[in-house]
Amino acid sequence: MSNKAVSSKAVINLATGLEDPERVTVAFLTAVAAAEQGRPTMMFLTKEAARLAVPGVAIGTACDGCPPLVELVDRYERAGGRYLVCPICVQAKKLDSGTFIAGAEAGGTVPLWNWIGDEAATAFSF
Repeated sequence: MSNKAVSSKAVINLATGLEDPERVTVAFLTAVAAAEQGRPTMMFLTKEAARLAVPGVAIGTACDGCPPLVELVDRYERAGGRYLVCPICVQAKKLDSGTFIAGAEAGGTVPLWNWIGDEAATAFSF
C-alpha cells in the first residue's frame, strides 16, 4: 500500500445537454453528491452541455421521480461546486461567458489540469 495521499477531487465531464435530460440529471446527481461530501468538485461542460452554464437553461424535470434540474444546480452551487465551460464551445455557440451561472467560467483542458494539479482525481464522464 502506498503512503501517497489520495486526492478527494472529483471531475464530472458532461458533453450532453438537454437533448438527454436524464443523462444531465445523473451527472448533476453525481456532482452534487461529491460536492456535498466536501470534495472539491469541477464539472467540465463541453458540446451541448456548455449551454447549461447560461442562466435559465438548466430547468425542467427529466423523469417522474427525478429531482428538478434547477434544484440540483442550486444544491451544487451551495456545496461549492464549480464549472469549467469549454471555451471553443462557448465561441461556437455564441454564448456570453460574462453572464454564466455562479461558479461557472470559460476554461478548457489546461485550466482543468491546473485545477487537478499533481494529485489524482476521480473522474466521471457523461
